[in-house]
Amino acid sequence: MADTLTYSADILKALGQPTRLKIVDFLRDGERCVCEIFPAIGEEQSNTSRHLNLLLSVGILTRRKEGLKIYYAINHREVLQLVALAASLMRQEIALRSRLLKAS
Repeated sequence: MADTLTYSADILKALGQPTRLKIVDFLRDGERCVCEIFPAIGEEQSNTSRHLNLLLSVGILTRRKEGLKIYYAINHREVLQLVALAASLMRQEIALRSRLLKAS
């Protein structure tokens, strides 16, 4: 049980960083080369590679090499549902706090 909880926490921690969320969002439409990913998310290649490796290590992404190019893709499409759920929770919380501020 502890191992399962630890692994679940690792997955959520991996998603809990803005650069990694940008990567997941960019890959939502399919596999992309690293050479496309880092310019699209506005990060340096070395920083992007570090984030890609972390997402790969927890199973969020898959990787394949073709010649000199490395391609990444989302391993489990359900991760997009997690990201969408987090965005929905954020919007609900903003609306609630906004109503509370207006009421005071």
